[in-house]
Amino acid sequence: MCELLGMSANVPTDICFSFAGLMNRGGRTGPHRDGWGIAFYEGKGCRTFHDPHPSCESEIARLVREYPIKSCVVVSHIRRANRGRVMLENTHPFTRELWGRVWTFAHNGQLKGIKRRPTGFYRPVGTTDSEHAFCWLLDRVRARWPEPPRGDAALTAFVAGLAAELNGLGVFNMLLTDGRTLWCHCATHLAWLTRRAPFGPATLIDEDMTVDFERETTPGDVVTVVATRPLTRDERWTVMAPGEFVAFRAGVHTA
Repeated sequence: MCELLGMSANVPTDICFSFAGLMNRGGRTGPHRDGWGIAFYEGKGCRTFHDPHPSCESEIARLVREYPIKSCVVVSHIRRANRGRVMLENTHPFTRELWGRVWTFAHNGQLKGIKRRPTGFYRPVGTTDSEHAFCWLLDRVRARWPEPPRGDAALTAFVAGLAAELNGLGVFNMLLTDGRTLWCHCATHLAWLTRRAPFGPATLIDEDMTVDFERETTPGDVVTVVATRPLTRDERWTVMAPGEFVAFRAGVHTA
């Protein structure tokens, strides 16, 4: 299985600490050696990095870890290939445009029969079942709302329904964002935590690295991190149940 990492924050925040733990799982402390990728939202823009090589050995991953890119929404993925060859076009996360927004999607699991479903307006570039599922999902959203809906609740409920439908095809652990809301669906493994005042220290599981967030934040900061498995050993993570769907906006749990 692949592993996911996401972040939602109310102020631009770097993800260097959490990404340091994830990149070690990409071939050093975990078997996910078949590529990695990450997307950072900056205003309406989306800065992405992809590499089909193991993140633990990638110079690009080292750059991302050491360069504090500030973002309010981040989606990242390390891959262990089971559908689709190891190549750049098959690395997550995948991006597409809808309503003048860049949407980003990452998935782990397998979806039997997904490629028989029409993707309509969107076409996959690579050969993964994940990208096909993203194209299908986003086309369904586009067909339901050619223009953005007025409220977020209806969109979140619709995305949750599509995620449940896809989960019926196999295993569907998902992170999806339009740059504002981070939607998360758990099929087997997904966990999250929210950091807010009073902040304290945290130590990574996959590396001997500790950060005191009291020194790195201000009292009004709210930062939620989502990961396939908890990344730190001394914080209280919420482990999601199979079939559970949650959404975060500006670091706050909204659904």
